Amino acid sequence: MATPPEKAAEDASGAGPAVRLTSGTGRWVLLTTVLGSSMAMLDSTVVNVALPRIGRDLDASLAALQWTVNAYMVTLAGLILLGGSLGDRFGRRRIFVLGVVWFAAASLLCGLAPTGGVLIAARALQGVGGALLTPGSLALIQASFHPDDRARAVGLWSGFGGVGAAVGPFLGGWLVDGPGWRWVFLLNVPLALVCAPIALRHVPESADGGSHRGFDVLGAVLGALSLALVTYALIEARGGSVAVAVAAVVGVAAGVAFVLVERRRPDPMMPPDIFASRQFTAVNLVTLCVYAAFGGFFFLTALQLQVVVGYSALEAGTALLPTTALMLLFSARSGELAQRIGPRIPLTVGPLLCAAALLLMLRVGPGASYPRDVLPALLVMGAGMVTLVAPLTATVLASVDTARAGLASGINNAAARAAGLIAVAALPLLAGMGPDAYRSAGAFDTAFRRAMPMCAGLLVLGAVLAFATVRRPAPDCRRPECRTHGSVAVPPLEPRREDTRPGPAPGTRL
Repeated sequence: MATPPEKAAEDASGAGPAVRLTSGTGRWVLLTTVLGSSMAMLDSTVVNVALPRIGRDLDASLAALQWTVNAYMVTLAGLILLGGSLGDRFGRRRIFVLGVVWFAAASLLCGLAPTGGVLIAARALQGVGGALLTPGSLALIQASFHPDDRARAVGLWSGFGGVGAAVGPFLGGWLVDGPGWRWVFLLNVPLALVCAPIALRHVPESADGGSHRGFDVLGAVLGALSLALVTYALIEARGGSVAVAVAAVVGVAAGVAFVLVERRRPDPMMPPDIFASRQFTAVNLVTLCVYAAFGGFFFLTALQLQVVVGYSALEAGTALLPTTALMLLFSARSGELAQRIGPRIPLTVGPLLCAAALLLMLRVGPGASYPRDVLPALLVMGAGMVTLVAPLTATVLASVDTARAGLASGINNAAARAAGLIAVAALPLLAGMGPDAYRSAGAFDTAFRRAMPMCAGLLVLGAVLAFATVRRPAPDCRRPECRTHGSVAVPPLEPRREDTRPGPAPGTRL
C-alpha cells in the first residue's frame, strides 16, 4: 500500500521530513513546485512582450500598459512576505494550492478582460496569487525533503525554473503572434488544472503554527498601499492634478506608517532590527539601484524592439533569450568564483558591465541589425547579470544570522520587485513619454534614448555603493541553495531553513 503523503513527510520516529528525492513522493513534490513556480515566472517574463498588442487591441494608453505590469508587482511585492508566513501557520500545501487556484482564476479573468481597466484589476489579483504560491513552492521543498536531499531538490527546482524563464519570452512571443495575447494568461489555467490535483494527492502537508504569534496584515496592507499610491502618482504625474498630489502625499505617509508599525509590532513581517547589519542594509540599497535599472530596461526594450525596430512579438521575445540563457548557464559558476574572491569585485564589476550594455542599447533604433547592434548589448547585459546576481544573493544571506537568512532573502526579493515597479512608473515620466508614445516609432525612440542613460546611471550608483560598503563574509555563513538562476526580474528567493547549519562548502555543486 502506498504511503499517504501526510505520513511520507515524517521519518520512522516522527522527528521530521524524510521524503527522498528518488522516491515517488519526492518526484511528485518536485514536479508540483516546478509547475507552480513556473506559472508565476512565465507570467513575469512574457507580459512585456505582449504589451504593444495589448495596447492596440484594448486601445490602451501608455499609462495603462505601465499598470498592466505594475498592478501585478504592487500586490506581489507587498504581500510576498505575508504569503510565506501564512503557509507556515495554516499549512504550506494548503496555501500553495490556494495560490495556484487564485492565480489561475485571475489569469482567466486577464485572458477574458474586455477593457484595460478590467485587465489591470485582474493583474492585481494575479499578484495576490503569486504572493501565495511563490514562497510556497520553496517552503514545500524545505518542509518535505530529507535534509540530505534538500539542497539537490532546491537546485533542480531552480534549474527547471530557469529553463522556464528562458523559454518565457519566446513562448510569449509565439502566443502573441499566433493565438493572441490573451493566451499569455490563459495558458496558466491548464497548468493549474495539472498542478493543484497533484499537490492535493501526492504532496505532504506541513505547518509550523507553534512558532507564529500572529500575522502582520496591517504591515502588508500599508506596504502595498504605499507602493500603489506612489506608483499611481508617478504614472499620472503628467496631468498634474490634485488627485495625483494627494496620492503622492498619502503614499509617502503610508510608507512612514509602515515603518512605525513594523517597529512596534511583536511579530513584524519585516523586523527593523534586521537592518542593524550594515552590510545587509548596503546590499539592499545596491539591489534597489540595479533592479530598478533592470525593470526599466526590460520594460522599455520589449517595446523598443517592436515599436521602433519593427520586430514581431516572437522576434522580440527570441531576441531577449541570450541574457536569460547566460544566467542559466553560468550563475552557479559565478557564485563559486565569488566565494573564492569575495563579493566586492563581482558586485562592482557586474553593474558596470550592465551599465555599458545599456549604453550599447543606444545603437538600437530604426533599421538596427540584430547581430551588429542588439546582440552585443544583450550579451554584455547577460555577462553583467551573471557576474552580479549570484554574489548579491550570497552576500544578503551572509549578512545576517543563519536562522534569519530565509527572511533576509524574502526582504531582498521584495525590495527588487518594488524597485522594478517604481522604475516602470517613473522612467516614462522622466524620459518625457506621452500617453501615446508607444504608437509612434519616432517619439518612443527619442524617449528610449533618454531613458537608457538614466538606467545606466542607477547601475553605476549601485557599483559605487557596492565598492564602498561590501566586505567579505565570514567563512561559516549561510550559502545560497538556489545556485542556478534564470529569472532576470528579481534575485532568487531562498528557502527558510529550520536548521542553523551552514550550507554546502564552497565549490560544492548541486
